[in-house]
Amino acid sequence: MKMKDKEISLLSAKMNDMMAQMDMMMQLMQKNIAANHLLVLPANHRASNSALHAASLRGLIGDTNESELAAFISYALAFPHNFLALVDTYNVMRSGLPNFCAVALALNDLGYKASGIRLDSGDLSYLSIESRKFFHAIEKEFCIAGFGKTAIAASNDLNEETLDALNKQGHEIDTYGIGTHLVTCYSQAALGCVFKLVEINNQPRMKLSEDITKVSIPCKKRCFRLYGREGFPLVDLMIGVNEPPPMVGDRILCRHPFIESKRAYVVPQHVEELLKCYWPGNSHETREELPSLQDIRNHCMQQLQKMRSDHMRRINPTPYKISVSGRLYDFIHFLWLNEAPVGELQ
Repeated sequence: MKMKDKEISLLSAKMNDMMAQMDMMMQLMQKNIAANHLLVLPANHRASNSALHAASLRGLIGDTNESELAAFISYALAFPHNFLALVDTYNVMRSGLPNFCAVALALNDLGYKASGIRLDSGDLSYLSIESRKFFHAIEKEFCIAGFGKTAIAASNDLNEETLDALNKQGHEIDTYGIGTHLVTCYSQAALGCVFKLVEINNQPRMKLSEDITKVSIPCKKRCFRLYGREGFPLVDLMIGVNEPPPMVGDRILCRHPFIESKRAYVVPQHVEELLKCYWPGNSHETREELPSLQDIRNHCMQQLQKMRSDHMRRINPTPYKISVSGRLYDFIHFLWLNEAPVGELQ
């Protein structure tokens, strides 16, 4: 059941008020004004309970990601009875959890109860325990009965070994989301594929996570395979769509997307572009006809036959290198530092 128009307006007003109050409180805190003065506001600027709650949370935690907060608000507006937030997009303790609590407090003011949070990466045992402590602190601080029992769900390729390890370590997880390992087993492996948004309205977007393997590479890209003298592929190189493509004989800097020390110059003897756009995404533009499944399979097998044998062996294969250009590397880390919340130690 969705909210009524009047309730949507009320929640929107509360959240707008809350976000404005957050910024005001942070500015005051930076000037070292005493905490008891933070809530002494003129009569025409008094915040709702949820806004004051959020301001207190912001003061305790520090900066959170505002786009994440905006996403939580939109989700709560659409599903006020089933608001269960994925809190590890940026940082669980510094951003996801306080943003969830801010929205949950606003929902509580309107008579709704948030369903809970979902953890999908990182140390599930530690994060669930710390989240439970956080919920109990909110319940005590703001006198909201039952908030400490807010549900905590966990996912991320869980299997029986993971569940056994969690039980031995101790945790505060209420619900497990098990998918891949529920319908497949190790002898019948599944291919895990995930869709990641890298650009919207020509604005590069990047998923951040405490798990480095889940951090995405932003912006629209082109991808090239660089071959060496012996005819084998050396490395796949991603570049921004507006960068000049790599050329045969050029000395090209190839960098690991996230590890600064992993880099190498490559002088390719052959360059092959890997990505081809069959449909630009606009309904009025012509779509190219896709190859048949048999043609796709044949192309895949031909590509595998070009690889060095040590990349293809079943036991301890040599990892094949995937890299980015120097310009794309710089942009990834610029965007990362700008979007990642900054922690605060007290």
